Amino acid sequence: MLTNIGIPGLILVLVIALIIFGPSKLPEIGRAFGSTLKEFKSATKDLVNGHDDEKSPSAEEGQRLKAVEKEKQHTGS
Repeated sequence: MLTNIGIPGLILVLVIALIIFGPSKLPEIGRAFGSTLKEFKSATKDLVNGHDDEKSPSAEEGQRLKAVEKEKQHTGS
């Protein structure tokens, strides 16, 4: 849907935004939109790569789990 906008449509959207928000608010809105887009992109990249901090064990927890597994293997249970 948005791929068919073209240059005239983009200019029309920018003119309407300029009329609605005024020239003083447009840079502020652009910065807010850019930072929101950056956060969204970072969050989706973390989800895709599996770097969710809440679900991944820390290095210390991983070492504890390995130690418990070794103890289980040595005791035969």
